[in-house]
Amino acid sequence: MAKTTVGFRETVTIHGKNKSREVTARVDTGAAKSSIDSALAKSLGLGPIVRYQKVRSAHGRSVRGMILARVTMAGRTFKVFFTLADRRHMKYSVLIGRNILKRGFVIDSAKKSG
Repeated sequence: MAKTTVGFRETVTIHGKNKSREVTARVDTGAAKSSIDSALAKSLGLGPIVRYQKVRSAHGRSVRGMILARVTMAGRTFKVFFTLADRRHMKYSVLIGRNILKRGFVIDSAKKSG
């Protein structure tokens, strides 16, 4: 399978029940799971929470709800799990983790995207 090259910032489309939103996401190889801001998920009608997962972050350990959402990145669309987090204070409302990157993506730190 051919690898798709992405940068450290990437424009993604999150597809909700009745609408979609294009956002700039942060690509993070240190994150096992992708994460989405709870308010963004709610505004798109995403959910329900399908399970809970223990996560480690810069803010410590916590248990987060997980949702299944459809996302388009670099021209490829697929369903993937996102943890819900309060990302209001962060620059990026979506974090792309290894659960998406392992689907055939490689990172080029010099690539300008998003």
